[in-house]
Amino acid sequence: MVEEQELVTALQTESEKESAFRELVTQYKERLYWQIRNMVLDHDDADDVLQNTFIKIFRNINSFKGDSKLHTWMYRIAANESITFLNKKSKRNNVSLENMKENAIRNLESDIYFEGDQLQLQFQKAIATLPDRQRLIFTMKYFEDHTFEELSEILETSVGGLKSSYHIAVKKITEFIKTQDETL
Repeated sequence: MVEEQELVTALQTESEKESAFRELVTQYKERLYWQIRNMVLDHDDADDVLQNTFIKIFRNINSFKGDSKLHTWMYRIAANESITFLNKKSKRNNVSLENMKENAIRNLESDIYFEGDQLQLQFQKAIATLPDRQRLIFTMKYFEDHTFEELSEILETSVGGLKSSYHIAVKKITEFIKTQDETL
């Protein structure tokens, strides 16, 4: 694994850019995929957003100033691309974000890439009901184990606000699962 600063230098050096970018993709594609997948839910959509994310990273790497860590900058791009994708898909299909979210939740059950049991399916459905920003915060903290300080850098918001959002998300997920258990 190439050190981040070496990778940034290589990415910003024209003669090394392509090979450094291949290394960057190798190092980060899975982590970014899962961040995106947790937002857009659908595998094919996640692949499209991941591709757009890497295109944006490639095109804008020379404007990366190093004020934050490279992975922080990339996660921010992936988060923004995910939210943009969801909004565009909603408008393109002339469907509200709520209806689109409900369809995505229903589609989880038939998703061939989803390998979880019934409890995991319920958990994913609960997460999918969260508002986009809250879902992003929850998934990045819960699944990717980012600290609140890292999330603060990535999402450019306060640690206190993030903690509050995360805890509200946990309560909503808990309530959703309780409600589902009562109906079974």
